[in-house]
Amino acid sequence: MKRLIVLISGVLLLNACKPKNDFDASGNFEADEVIVSAQQSGVLLSYNVKEGDLLQAGEAVGQIDVQVLELQKQQTEAGITALGEKTVSPNDQAEWVRRQLEVQKSQLAQQLRERTRTENLVKADAATRKQLDDINASIDQLQKQIAVTEQQIRLNTYNTQTQNRSILSEKAPLEKAVAQLQEQINKGRIINPVTGTVLVSYALKGEMQVTGKPLYKIANTDTLDLRAYITGTQLPQVRTGRQVTVRIDNGKDSYKEYPGTITWISAKAEFSPKSIQTKDERANLVYAMKVRVKNDGYLKIGMYGEVLFNGQLTVDN
Repeated sequence: MKRLIVLISGVLLLNACKPKNDFDASGNFEADEVIVSAQQSGVLLSYNVKEGDLLQAGEAVGQIDVQVLELQKQQTEAGITALGEKTVSPNDQAEWVRRQLEVQKSQLAQQLRERTRTENLVKADAATRKQLDDINASIDQLQKQIAVTEQQIRLNTYNTQTQNRSILSEKAPLEKAVAQLQEQINKGRIINPVTGTVLVSYALKGEMQVTGKPLYKIANTDTLDLRAYITGTQLPQVRTGRQVTVRIDNGKDSYKEYPGTITWISAKAEFSPKSIQTKDERANLVYAMKVRVKNDGYLKIGMYGEVLFNGQLTVDN
């Protein structure tokens, strides 16, 4: 019995003498947090965001009132339609002149036939030279009238095209204005930018929002980064890509362990944060590093964690 008591006492003594801070680095878990803000001003008509919700990238989660912008867009589009109604087709504008030209050409053709007939009569002494001269004068007059009419058609076409270009020159700025208004209307829709879990919601349906006002905070918590700190003497032991063991408290006297990968090491030293424990308590300067850990649901942002460079990963039952 005495031997058993001595053995138990020895085991308890060894456990009591075992150091508690048997880790190489420690820090807190963090994630890339995104604050989603309103991109338009107006009343929040709908808002489907709650803390703890898992949202997908590209998911529509709310709508800000943009009715005024939609009315402005409709007004601008109506202005574009009105411009089209102000333009005139060159063909329609010169139609009556073309008809006059056709009559003149018909008259010329008739006079040309009459001249041929009169020339034959003159040769047969059945008509006088004066009659032929009168027909030639009439033909010359008709040809000059046709030239003037054709010139008038070209001038009318040019003037109509110039007028239309002047009217339609106002169309491009109006179309740009429509595109800008549509872009502002689109910003009234609240689109979630990244896949992740909603950490904090700042807005409520029915509230007035202004551009830049935060709506909610979201982060991808599938994997977290343990931002830990090491001393200068530990730098030779670490490199990016190295596999390490990360552990968190799992009850009073046990730990839950995870495999981790060092993804970043600071190139500059900094003073040891007051909230961080390091292996060498006397160190004034430490280096920050990040260890990427896959989250099984137990890890939380801000939770304390420890890093073991040479620790053996144990399976947590």
